[in-house]
Amino acid sequence: MPALTTSSDGFLLHGEPFRIISGALHYFRVHPGQWTDRLRKARLMGLNTVETYLPWNLHEPAPGTLALDGLLDLPRFLRLAQAEGLHVLLRPGPYICAEWDDGGLPAWLISDPDIRLRTSDPRFTDAFDRYLDQLLPPLLPHLAANGGPVIAVQVENEYGAYGDDTAYLKHVEQALRSRGVDELLFTCDQANAEHLGAGTLPGTLATVTFGSRVEEHLAALRAHRPEGPLMCAEFWIGWFDHWGGPHHTRSASDAAADLDRLLSAGASVNIYMFHGGTNFGFSNGANHKHAYEPTVTSYDYDAPLTESGDPGPKYHAFREVIARHAPVPDEPAPVPGPKLPATTVELHRRAPLLPYLRTLDGIVRSEDPVTANDLGVDAGYVLYRTTVPGSGDGLLHFSGGVGDRAQVFLDGAPVGVLERERHDETLPVRVPEPGAVLEVLVENQGGVNYGPRIGAPKGLLGPVSFQGLALHGWECRPVPLGDLGAVPFVPSDAATDAVPAFHQGTFEVGTPADTFLALPGWTKGQAWVNGFHLGRYWNRGPQRTLYVPGPVLRPGANELVLLELHATTGTRAQLTDTADLGPEND
Repeated sequence: MPALTTSSDGFLLHGEPFRIISGALHYFRVHPGQWTDRLRKARLMGLNTVETYLPWNLHEPAPGTLALDGLLDLPRFLRLAQAEGLHVLLRPGPYICAEWDDGGLPAWLISDPDIRLRTSDPRFTDAFDRYLDQLLPPLLPHLAANGGPVIAVQVENEYGAYGDDTAYLKHVEQALRSRGVDELLFTCDQANAEHLGAGTLPGTLATVTFGSRVEEHLAALRAHRPEGPLMCAEFWIGWFDHWGGPHHTRSASDAAADLDRLLSAGASVNIYMFHGGTNFGFSNGANHKHAYEPTVTSYDYDAPLTESGDPGPKYHAFREVIARHAPVPDEPAPVPGPKLPATTVELHRRAPLLPYLRTLDGIVRSEDPVTANDLGVDAGYVLYRTTVPGSGDGLLHFSGGVGDRAQVFLDGAPVGVLERERHDETLPVRVPEPGAVLEVLVENQGGVNYGPRIGAPKGLLGPVSFQGLALHGWECRPVPLGDLGAVPFVPSDAATDAVPAFHQGTFEVGTPADTFLALPGWTKGQAWVNGFHLGRYWNRGPQRTLYVPGPVLRPGANELVLLELHATTGTRAQLTDTADLGPEND
């Protein structure tokens, strides 16, 4: 029997009246060494529940596999939440959005161009069923009916904004029920009649998402469901950022006033986000409505708890609001954590990328370029190489464009960049002589996470021609970045020529603590500290620093590696005690 049930106007937990006061905290965006700290701070703000998505693409990286370790050790996260006295809302998808790469759908699944995502297509539902067959057994002990913290589980995610296949929603519901999920099930949709009509199920709790106009949106939910709890399952109190756009913020007083209105209406809430965390590695998503817009590495979200876990203005404002409506622990509010002293890192070892890649195995040869998807490359980069039989001035034409950003080289010299967001397909070049080597380094900047373009291909998307003549005989090479131990670094006191290169340096740490990596003078690339992939940097902003979690550091010598794709004005990086996510834009 489920622990959480509903009455005519609210919730009952084990038969007693209960209001959900929850905050979103994605375990996969937080270093596991910091989970306990973040959960404690959730409780101290007055939350009685935390919510998290489950990213299918990480938990099942290849068909038939299951990853539940390290950053993905969800059973451990659930045990820690319960130890802190918190309940948990689980949102397993299959689709999660979350500004996450491909909305959490696995690349191996969406690479099938004929599959109908998020529908009753058996190719999709069978794959999700097999995933649940693996995922749920280790999670069932953590359901509230079995003594665990999980009190509710979501069916799909904002489905009304995507489709109207009710049979599909029922399949997801029954897939959970038939595998032992007895807890309350809920759907989550934007607060309008069309979305609620397409995205809800009879007998399943309907919840809504919004960030303002509280009374209007709760009225929309009540019009759709005359009885039952009122709940905002995503109360948006900040927003996410795109590269080249503004850094979004929302004033604490404005967000707190709306939270007070919501709680005063007797509604339950899940604050999105309580703690945003970071899109480490290649995990960020992208939007694509009129143009492609990749999401930045930080997922700070202007949340009550900052990216580095410090209480911000919203933390204190929300704690005060919650205290008017529910008990708040009689303990001091948390204070900002320690930060590493300012440190300069000299990167005096270097290894050019393209010559290094030419020494590696893994080439796929084809007449025309092969997409990254067909190469089995889920993230990162692909290098394409051929020769140009002609010479002179002309246009390189990339049929279908690129996914998502291509750097073009002739005989090793950079000649231009093409970007999906600008809809680029042509590049004027001068080929010095017949037989010149053409290399194209294509970067996947994040899979679209919302709307019909989820699963859009990456890499070179069609044939390439010069002066109207197709170029054939391509070498297509994935760029391995999982282990940088074989990169042939050599001493270098200067940045030298403006070509893609790895840069390496070391720095000393006394007592490990959080810090932020600032890269003035660098252009665009990836950063690793002690092998931990911090994510993407780019001088177009708004984000100017990358968060370095204290647990990735160690006393003594530490290593910083950058993959700089263009050029740098020097060989130094800075570790600072302050995040710089860009100018604020309320």
